[in-house]
Amino acid sequence: MTVRGTRYEQIALNLFRIVVGFLFWQHGAQKLFGWFGGFREPGQTAELMSLMGLAGVLEFFGGILIAVGLFTRPVAFILAGEMAVAYFKAHFPQGPWPIMNRGEASAFFSFAFLYLAARGGGRFSLDGVFRKKA
Repeated sequence: MTVRGTRYEQIALNLFRIVVGFLFWQHGAQKLFGWFGGFREPGQTAELMSLMGLAGVLEFFGGILIAVGLFTRPVAFILAGEMAVAYFKAHFPQGPWPIMNRGEASAFFSFAFLYLAARGGGRFSLDGVFRKKA
């Protein structure tokens, strides 16, 4: 049995999902297309056939899927794992505290996606629309 929650809970969940997806999508756009200041420097992109290129693909397309709420649970689970790997591979070696190793965004996104993987996209997501029709 799934707890639907109040209307305000659903609105908050969907706003959270949309904002997280929108913010995450931008990281992928930086890596893949050099938008928003580029990857590491203006206009620079990550090499597509590298770990950063894979991260860019996951972030760009995963962020869009999260924002619209399509395949929310599996996509969020994959993205939570990606962010955990990013934190422990890139940030943790610089020190254990996220504020000191500049890993706050990776840690936050990892737990935000873990929450969405457990909770789902919400009533106003594409997942919710398709579930309602079925």
